Amino acid sequence: MPENSTLLTEYGWNATLSETFDALLVNSPDTEPGRVIRVDRGQCDIAVATGTVRALSGSNSLCTGDWVAVSKVTRANTALANTTGETETPTVASIFPRSSSIVRSAASGKSEGQILAANVDTVVITTASDGDVDLGRIERLLALTWESGATPVVALTKSDAAPDISAVLAEVSAIAPGATVLAVSAETNEGMDVLDAVLDGTVAILGPSGAGKSTLANALLGDTAASCVLETGRVLETGRVRAGDGKGRHTTVTRELIPFSGGRTLIDTPGLRGVGMWNAGEGIDKTFPEIEELISACRFSDCAHNSEPGCAVVGALERGDIDERRLRSYRKLQRENAWNAARSDARLQAERTREIKVLSRRIKDHYRGRRQ
Repeated sequence: MPENSTLLTEYGWNATLSETFDALLVNSPDTEPGRVIRVDRGQCDIAVATGTVRALSGSNSLCTGDWVAVSKVTRANTALANTTGETETPTVASIFPRSSSIVRSAASGKSEGQILAANVDTVVITTASDGDVDLGRIERLLALTWESGATPVVALTKSDAAPDISAVLAEVSAIAPGATVLAVSAETNEGMDVLDAVLDGTVAILGPSGAGKSTLANALLGDTAASCVLETGRVLETGRVRAGDGKGRHTTVTRELIPFSGGRTLIDTPGLRGVGMWNAGEGIDKTFPEIEELISACRFSDCAHNSEPGCAVVGALERGDIDERRLRSYRKLQRENAWNAARSDARLQAERTREIKVLSRRIKDHYRGRRQ
């Protein structure tokens, strides 16, 4: 464990991470461990044993929640900075292996995944219960969460304003097998004690704008939110939804890691407009276990579950044993996941082809030079 590791412990530092860092020291000497609090514009804020440092990210894949080895600012360099007027900026030397990562297809449309948060233990999927509840969006977020290896908790926010919260709770519980589903209100404190009790480790809050993520985060943080304002000058801002369509404004613009009670940490994320599947096959299976169970009973192993004879899925649909909307959602996520996987494979193949061409040109140039 590093000296003065009390601060790191607040961010989740433990003996296992200490062993990982010791192994990294072989290739990354003169570094210290830290956890990424936020990332922006090629730089990041990192919590280290002595406080918070601003560092160069050193990698496009760096994400809030990552554990890293960051270069130390030595005394010699500090003395040089005092004489030259220039300061040395620490740099992330390496990233610890991630215990989990929440990945969606890139919002830019590129054939690559975007990491939303790293080393997350619990994901709170938020949806406002005072309006139309998008079951398909919840299923998407459940698939991403299950795929990441984190534990999902669905929080039906604004329960105090819901016309019939019992009906909404039953409807969402039916499409979230294996996940905890709770009705909560940060305004009246309804269900907040139960939500707090089921959260463990590093907690990420996901959901669309207007779902009440930041309000929920501030309620969970309690006194921690006030201390963050004093120490950093930042607060998890909240905003009202638009009256016309009930959609929210993006009040959270960056992912930020904050420690709170019980040795836990919390990541509040910007509202997600798009939630594309990315290598989420296992996550989709866990989100739709009743359909996966039926697939194993189909007559043919390559059954497409449309009109093939002996298809257990189609048979269950005709009998009314499974919900048609849910089957459509399953098929849609499977198609999307397969399409993104194919795009990724095509991109990797194109990159390999370019590398081969570059190497081939170098070899030709080499032998051409020898003949001259």
